[in-house]
Amino acid sequence: MADGLLPGAEQLQLLVTRAMPFGKYKGTLIADLPGNYLNWFAREGFPPGEIGRLLALMHEVDHNGLSSLLDPLRQQRRPTSG
Repeated sequence: MADGLLPGAEQLQLLVTRAMPFGKYKGTLIADLPGNYLNWFAREGFPPGEIGRLLALMHEVDHNGLSSLLDPLRQQRRPTSG
């Protein structure tokens, strides 16, 4: 895509697979970041690039109480026994 944005489903998948690359919560999945941390970014400004877009998306998901939408994506990540 010319603007570098991914379709919605792919962006949501990245929330449960991409880890925070810096700061207090370095190594934590974007989907697992606490709301107050996401709110801080919303007030102070999201970083540039993909990580900023993902943090902004997770802030919207969290702020609107939609975090449960990520549950099926988390389950897809779990290894199946067999």
